[in-house]
Amino acid sequence: MTTSSRANTLSTSMPGVHPVLLRLRDTLVKNVLPPVVVLAILIGLWEALCSHPGAALPPPSQVLNDTWELIIHPFYDYGGNDKGMGWQILASLERVAYGYLLAVVVGISLGVLVGQSTWALRGLDPVFQVLRTVPPLAWLPISLAGFQDSTPSAIFVIFITAIWPIIINTSVGVRNIPEDYRNVARVIRLNGMEYFTRIMLPAAAPYIFSGLRIGVGLSWLAIVAAEMLIGGVGIGFFIWDAWNASMLSDIVLALIYVGIVGFILDRIVAFIGQCVTRGTTQS
Repeated sequence: MTTSSRANTLSTSMPGVHPVLLRLRDTLVKNVLPPVVVLAILIGLWEALCSHPGAALPPPSQVLNDTWELIIHPFYDYGGNDKGMGWQILASLERVAYGYLLAVVVGISLGVLVGQSTWALRGLDPVFQVLRTVPPLAWLPISLAGFQDSTPSAIFVIFITAIWPIIINTSVGVRNIPEDYRNVARVIRLNGMEYFTRIMLPAAAPYIFSGLRIGVGLSWLAIVAAEMLIGGVGIGFFIWDAWNASMLSDIVLALIYVGIVGFILDRIVAFIGQCVTRGTTQS
């Protein structure tokens, strides 16, 4: 039975209840209740396993008690690196934004070139396949030597991490444009820019946004790791500094925030992708 049919059945059996409220309840039961139940079970197991004396990790109750000030005051600033979690996350997001947007522009451009040109595919694709296997942090010493500063070095690591899935997915999308689309473009005599904006980008958009989602996830992973080495304000260095101070509860809270922010970034890119690709053949 579908959601709408269940709502209609319930509205018939429950007179006086608005159908919108019934659909809302059905949505909550189907989409919200399962993760809440699973999360409650996991937290309960965590509490049970880590509450005994001598446990290596703090239980959730201790994490909440130890980090309560960090939770309720996320934007305190006592100078230097002593800042709240809100400022730490915003500093990391700023670096991610610069590096990721640069990777989007360069990655889509190179992906279109490789997808359109056979010579570019033969010449650049082997280079891309080799470079994309280099771990992100392996680029950090090179970037530090080249830029002589931690902030542009971190941005470069984000850029070089995020660009490969964008290039590869864009090139695959361009190469998979149906031949009928190309024939129509020839018949109506579209120029290069018109073909790019009216045929190529809409047809390849689902592939492009698949690469963008992978890229933004890799960007967030890379900046956390890079900040552990470059220092300064940022959620990665916050985690490393908390480890050096043996503040495990702070590390757990930071990891929760990292996961939540990463999920939000992925959902934002996915939402934009759904809006852009709505109505296209591949979507």
